[in-house]
Amino acid sequence: MTEWLNQALFGFYPYIALAVLAIGSVLRFDREQYTWRTGSSQLLRRKQLVLGSILFHVGILLIFVGHLVGLLTPMIVWETLGVTHAAKQMLAIIAGGVAGAMCLVGGLLLLHRRLFDPRIRATSTFGDTAILVLLMAQLCLGLATIPISLQHSDGEEMVKFMMWAQGIFTFQSGAANYVADAHWIFKTHLTLGLTIFVVFPFTRLVHMLSAPVWYLNRRGWQIVRSKKLAAGPGR
Repeated sequence: MTEWLNQALFGFYPYIALAVLAIGSVLRFDREQYTWRTGSSQLLRRKQLVLGSILFHVGILLIFVGHLVGLLTPMIVWETLGVTHAAKQMLAIIAGGVAGAMCLVGGLLLLHRRLFDPRIRATSTFGDTAILVLLMAQLCLGLATIPISLQHSDGEEMVKFMMWAQGIFTFQSGAANYVADAHWIFKTHLTLGLTIFVVFPFTRLVHMLSAPVWYLNRRGWQIVRSKKLAAGPGR
């Protein structure tokens, strides 16, 4: 039963999640472009939004790039650069810990704003709040893996996840076996991460796929003015 569940979660589920992510995002962009946005609430409460948004977005960008490079860079590249598994793991712990803490603080500010400001809560959908809660849970799980990683200073624990991720992307049939004996916190972290991929196309997260250069060809512009400016001089 345990072997079957491990294969289902880490052998089959990754492909389901990636397929839903890719196909769902394309279909949403093709059919519902007007919903491809974040639904800014800047005018309702700006100060907390700016601080929370900067911390959250900088943190999550660093985490995303760190995971992408750390998991998918072939072993031979690290060996050529002379980076040992232990050094790579320590770098991941320090950089990931700092970025995760930034992202968590920013996310909690955004979540507090969304839950406790009546005007913002009234304009928020269930999906807006739910995806933020999921991301906060994922961040907490990620930070919770740090003490466990510190117990394996040789870096071999991280190698398991590198082999798993690269095995998935190269369609290795036994990729799930690499993480079979991993700590349950790591497994929960991986499973929730894949689940976020599944819900990604149906949430505000799709704006992450929008390249800023697209805005250069927009036919219209959204103009946001402060109340003082909108009232005009002398009013």
